[in-house]
Amino acid sequence: MRDRLKRSGAVPLLVTPGGAQMSEEFTHDQYDDQPEDLTPPSGEKLQKVLARAGLASRREIEGWISAGRVRVDGEVANLGARIEGHEKIELDGRPLRQETLPQVQRRVLIYNKREGEVCTRDDPEGRPTIFDRLPRVRGGRWINIGRLDINTTGLLMFTTDGELANRLMHPSYEMDREYAVRVRGEVTDEMIDQLKAGVMLEDGPAKFTDLKKAPGGDGFNHWFHCVVMEGRNREVRRLWEAVGCVVSRLKRVRFGPVFLTADMSVGRWREMAQQEVDILSAEVGLAPIPMVEEKAKFRERIERLQRKSATPSAPRRGPKNKRSDAGRHEEAARRRERGADIAERPSDFDNRGKPAGPRRPRTGGSGSRPGFKR
Repeated sequence: MRDRLKRSGAVPLLVTPGGAQMSEEFTHDQYDDQPEDLTPPSGEKLQKVLARAGLASRREIEGWISAGRVRVDGEVANLGARIEGHEKIELDGRPLRQETLPQVQRRVLIYNKREGEVCTRDDPEGRPTIFDRLPRVRGGRWINIGRLDINTTGLLMFTTDGELANRLMHPSYEMDREYAVRVRGEVTDEMIDQLKAGVMLEDGPAKFTDLKKAPGGDGFNHWFHCVVMEGRNREVRRLWEAVGCVVSRLKRVRFGPVFLTADMSVGRWREMAQQEVDILSAEVGLAPIPMVEEKAKFRERIERLQRKSATPSAPRRGPKNKRSDAGRHEEAARRRERGADIAERPSDFDNRGKPAGPRRPRTGGSGSRPGFKR
């Protein structure tokens, strides 16, 4: 599928801000300076497999491997060794039965990240994280495929399969990332040509493989769709800053063959079906793995959590919340006792008690892109 698109040199319909469609032709530039051998190692790290089996923590198992207590197919294992599941593993001379080692589950989530969330499991500053809203995984954990900075929104993917995550993030599989970006400042044709040709950043040369102006924006704000082939830290923002522009809004709308559709509101997640996971696996050369058949009660719970994920979360206490919860409750009680004037109906106020302005019309609807398809 990807080779067919490269030969044609075209990318199909794009998701624009507000859910509208845009059909554009892009020319795919090729990297001339990429190393030839970028094939990632196959299999999963030995310590991760043994830790998932509940034998010990990953750090403790790394100590066992360093001490020579673990053998794979009769040979002493080295730290960093990978296995594919058919090897004979021994611990202190005693073989581990294959049924002891848990089978890999390949589940994939699509998530529309909110602004202000950080891509970490535990934040020392107490900020909301991308894992806060995700469902729990039995016998495993979610692995985020790539990262987005705290001010960037849009598509994030999670999986329970470490090998799938490793391949999707590895440069050798050329998983391009597409962003909708709002730029503040004048953007000339010379700037666009420079960004597509490449600029020098602190960590080396970088460029947009695709860059096209999108509808929307007024004054000094202009929307663009840009594509990068790597996942370097703040790469899109730094590229625009290199030509003297400031990014005022940034949203990822595509990762490889996966698009963020208009029905995925901010903060909502959705689990991929078996067919979608198989297509994604084939993109990086992995054989399909059948999903574990879940009970009807468990499936209903997952569907309920998916619907609930679209509801806004309660704001966290912080220095910006000047009034305490008690003060807000007291003010609301006084308003109820006093009653609302005709010109000050509760619906005319926002959630902070200030007069609400005219409602902006919704966009999207029929302009949504058909989800997981090229």
